[in-house]
Amino acid sequence: MLKDITLGQYFPGESVIHKADPRVKIILTFLLMIAIFIIDTYMGFLIMALFTALIVIVSDVPVKYTLKGLKPVLFIAVFAAVINIFFVREGTPLFDYGFIHITYEGLDRTVKTTIRLTLLIVVASILTLTTTPILLTDGIEKLMKPLSIVGVPAHEIAMMMTIALRFIPTLLEETDKIMKAQAARGADFDTGNIVQRAKSFIPVLVPLFVSAFRRADELATAMEARCYRGGEGRTRMRQLTLTVSDLYLCVAAALVIGFIVYLQYFI
Repeated sequence: MLKDITLGQYFPGESVIHKADPRVKIILTFLLMIAIFIIDTYMGFLIMALFTALIVIVSDVPVKYTLKGLKPVLFIAVFAAVINIFFVREGTPLFDYGFIHITYEGLDRTVKTTIRLTLLIVVASILTLTTTPILLTDGIEKLMKPLSIVGVPAHEIAMMMTIALRFIPTLLEETDKIMKAQAARGADFDTGNIVQRAKSFIPVLVPLFVSAFRRADELATAMEARCYRGGEGRTRMRQLTLTVSDLYLCVAAALVIGFIVYLQYFI
């Protein structure tokens, strides 16, 4: 399950999405997320799903690898589905037996919530799968640069966010190793009630925190050894420049988002 988390991982490639300016990808990702939350019609979800599928195909990231990131949130999706189906009592009844009351509105909300969650995970995964941590840092820093006028440390915030994303796969791999080592010593993580399972993870959390602090200390030492002193006077090997492909990507996203808003509010 831990290996299925793709958020924070980078999939090498030479596609148009990989070569796109990170600032454009970050902005479009947030706009698409906002559009996903705005959508409340199945036609809008269909258009967004087709556009997301097109992005995945153009990015040359394997569809199976992209959808693998949905497995860790499957429990959340099932839990939300159960809540919406069985606890939404207002509306047109579809099934009524004992304490089970299923309504059309509850079922409708369940389907829309599941689609919305799926699209959000896929869109966010594409951003990190097609953007290296360095470019992601540069893009976030450039976008936050105007805030430095009021004293916001744009470079430091961007660096912390990128390091956090970068170390998600590393910590997950470390967690998997610790769990396997504990299982070899007789630990059981799969049986018992919720409280017993939570207690069984204590032997995993302690060494995991120790490993995380050790990696953070090693990273700080490595950055100091390379004379890292923050963003002041720092130069970059690759300068971010907008290209024609970025313009086409923005136009395509704007048309899709605009059409979705039109369907949502004007039809």
